Amino acid sequence: MKPFIKIMKALSDSNRVRIVKLLQRKSLCVCEIQAALQVSQPTVSSHLRVLEEAGLVGYEKDGLWVNYHLTNGESSPYAAALLGNLRHWLEDDPDIMKLVASLPGISREAICKKSSQPTR
Repeated sequence: MKPFIKIMKALSDSNRVRIVKLLQRKSLCVCEIQAALQVSQPTVSSHLRVLEEAGLVGYEKDGLWVNYHLTNGESSPYAAALLGNLRHWLEDDPDIMKLVASLPGISREAICKKSSQPTR
């Protein structure tokens, strides 16, 4: 029962569900997720850690970037079933639609360039 509860707890937070819905579209780095959700970097990292521990999210390093992606759910039949169903759930939710629509305007290069400029 523990693996099931871990996955259910991971998906019990609205921001974590939003992250899953974003990652259904493409792999993203923390700064891109942060820009989409308008939350702090530590908050995004914390949510990603919970999702990763539940077997829902994985990551790959690519030079300076760490790209987060959805797993295929192979760690648990519960993860596989929920990830499969979440592909169809909430697609018509206004909040999710707005998030997905914002993705094309989010560029990691632009975000990181902006944050690395000296302040005056």
